Amino acid sequence: MTVLDSRKPCFIAEVSSNHHRDLQRCLEFIDSAAKSDCDAVKFQLFKIDELFAPEVLAVSESHRARKNWELPLEFLPALKKRCEERGLLFSCTPFYLKGVEELAPYVDFFKIASYELLWSDLLEACARSGLPVVLSTGMASLDEIDQAVACLRRAGAVDITLLHCVSAYPTPPHECNLSVLESFRDRYGVKVGWSDHSVSPAVINRAVHRWGASVIEFHLDLDSTGAEYAAGHCWLPEQIASVVASCRQGKVIDGSPEKQLAPSEESDRDWRADPDDGLRPLRLMRKKILQSGLK
Repeated sequence: MTVLDSRKPCFIAEVSSNHHRDLQRCLEFIDSAAKSDCDAVKFQLFKIDELFAPEVLAVSESHRARKNWELPLEFLPALKKRCEERGLLFSCTPFYLKGVEELAPYVDFFKIASYELLWSDLLEACARSGLPVVLSTGMASLDEIDQAVACLRRAGAVDITLLHCVSAYPTPPHECNLSVLESFRDRYGVKVGWSDHSVSPAVINRAVHRWGASVIEFHLDLDSTGAEYAAGHCWLPEQIASVVASCRQGKVIDGSPEKQLAPSEESDRDWRADPDDGLRPLRLMRKKILQSGLK
């Protein structure tokens, strides 16, 4: 059993850039995810100077301003420790090659973002770590996904999860195309999941209950003040908690394939129509009523 198989579905709370570079706020994200019954928390490790081309940064003040979204590297030990204390897996998405090396001592698995799917060097570095790899596939063609999966496998990855993803923020539910999950499962023989930008309970429930998603990733904000909340693709803790609960309840609701008498219906059995005259209740119950009266 691999690290992402401990519970199905595995819910990954993506903090993204909503942390304000505030360690206490980062820890609150972890606590909130645990309280919502999630399984993992994921951050992002990037440096703006190694994320965007210099010609873009030279002309775009808004892109330069994203330096304020960078996660301080020195936060990693505390984030890992807090996840361990809360019984959560810890992950982080690397956006530069050295970041893989910097993250490896702390993370339980690597997540590769859709925007980096074409970058073979990054895929290979994550695969060579020996850790499980989760790959989002937003915007990618099937040929590009074929190449990415092959790259991971050539580099030694044996535990791969593909997340179907629509890289629109937010994603309209009618564009989610969840049936792709089955196509991924059949084509690649890997675990599959859904990276959510829809903020729709119906979409997540459908991904889990109809298409068997092993992993659900979603963007979390604590209080609607995060840097990415205004875009419309982030869940608040009270919103996602009820969705997680409904998905967890699915196994209980499914029950056993064997037809069973439910304890809650036992008292009504004798009130069924008697096979001799078609009247309720059964004759045995009628006798009991005559003897003791109807209560």
